[in-house]
Amino acid sequence: MSGLIYTDLWGKKQNRIDIAIKRLQEFEPPEGYYFANSFGKDSTVVRQLLIMSGVKFDAHHNLTTIDPPPLIKFGKKHHLETKIHYPKEGFFKLLVKKGFPMRQKRWCCAELKERGGTGRLVITGVRHAESTRRARRKMTEVCMFDNTKKYLHPIIDWTEADVWEFIKMYNVPYCELYDQGWKRVGCLGCPMSTNANKELEQFPQYEKAYRIAFRKMYAKKKAEGKKSVDRWSDGDNMFDWWIKKTVKGCKFKHEQQQEFIFD
Repeated sequence: MSGLIYTDLWGKKQNRIDIAIKRLQEFEPPEGYYFANSFGKDSTVVRQLLIMSGVKFDAHHNLTTIDPPPLIKFGKKHHLETKIHYPKEGFFKLLVKKGFPMRQKRWCCAELKERGGTGRLVITGVRHAESTRRARRKMTEVCMFDNTKKYLHPIIDWTEADVWEFIKMYNVPYCELYDQGWKRVGCLGCPMSTNANKELEQFPQYEKAYRIAFRKMYAKKKAEGKKSVDRWSDGDNMFDWWIKKTVKGCKFKHEQQQEFIFD
């Protein structure tokens, strides 16, 4: 990968912007695209490409209730056409019911982030370079949980450098958190994040809410007779283990944990 303008294997100059726009134009359905807008940097690029391509689309953002406040503020200011969908139950209420999400099994994505788009062709900002799991994704896919829902990832082969080059080239507004050193602006405290502790330090009101929910969850599981909670002394100890991975006094390390501790 050598940037937005590159030379292919046959020595021909290629432009990733033109390729992405062509993809959007070629796959455009009669009813238009369902744009799953996260308000993150990749989504801001995709939104700009959708506008440049002239295709029809309606934009949607699924609020998780643990989104960074500056991200939602940014979306409401700069992505006025995006409809924000609120969940029936917020993350902390679901956490008490379901237990905490883990890397191997994250109920939160299906419950909160991946709602909507049934029967539609969904546009996302998914890229191969984001993770080893996403490196296996295809440009067009069918949802594994709903075969009426299909995906198109127009910038799937873009690097992070490509994304920032495009943003600067077209002066695309983006969330201020990136300028503060954030690499991702997803859910606060996500187990997939390597900076969950720092995120909650910046937004302590969310750590407070997490701890309250963990205390309720701990009490609920104890009342139900779940022996698995006996490895923690209380809800705060459980939260510390979960967010920090290893805590003095815990019986098990994070890497030894089963996919879902309350099964």
